[in-house]
Amino acid sequence: MTSTREGPATGGQSGTAGAIDVLVVDDDFMVARVHRAFVERVAPFRVAGVAGTGEQAVAAADELRPDLVLLDLYLPDAFGLDVIPRLRAAGHDCDVMVVSAAREADAVRGAVRHGVVDYLLKPFEFDDLRARLERYAVRRGRLRDAVVRGQADVDRVLAGAPAPAPPGPALPKGMSAETAALVERVLRDADGSLSASECAALTGLSRVSARRYLEYFHTVGDADVSLRYGAAGRPERRYRFRGRPEEPGPGAAARGTRARAGASCGPGTFEG
Repeated sequence: MTSTREGPATGGQSGTAGAIDVLVVDDDFMVARVHRAFVERVAPFRVAGVAGTGEQAVAAADELRPDLVLLDLYLPDAFGLDVIPRLRAAGHDCDVMVVSAAREADAVRGAVRHGVVDYLLKPFEFDDLRARLERYAVRRGRLRDAVVRGQADVDRVLAGAPAPAPPGPALPKGMSAETAALVERVLRDADGSLSASECAALTGLSRVSARRYLEYFHTVGDADVSLRYGAAGRPERRYRFRGRPEEPGPGAAARGTRARAGASCGPGTFEG
């Protein structure tokens, strides 16, 4: 279990006013890291901690008092839905949003019976989670500020927020949303441009895989490509997240190539 909160564990009262503290529960530390990065991009949410097992989730809830738990169902020591009664028995009234690859109807029905606020299937894009977090924040605020004078007030409180916007284009076959998010973050944070080899070293991917994701971002218009010429051999393709400043130096005028529809995403097409 990892915690990011400083000071006493007192839920939303311990830090920034109005913040919604989130506990991420997932046994895959790389997936948990991606989900954490997604959550922290959505205001006013912040990640208070990360847990990898059901036991750790209950202990983390005791320590951190989160407002919302992002709960995977396939945990090494328990089925995720079985963790919810343990949280309630321990006196925690935190909300739970299931984030899982479990597509069985029984799992979805069980989640509804346990009162989860939403159910998001893996893999998913950042915008899918963002829409659900924003919808949750609206409903949470509506419940907090509710003044019930009659049935109309009850109906207004229980009314659902608008459905999330339709997701963007699906990733090409064989590519995962979690890995795409990891490569995107590395590309965004890069000081200048990256080659496929440099991206592979930063993400732990193979060079071929890193290049495939970089080319995907180039194809959809999120990354610019420049060519760096060496003493011999093919020029090295370098990728920069769109909007980042140009690098100084020879050949800068030739950089900033814009994405074109139909650019290849296949591995083995380019060097670098």
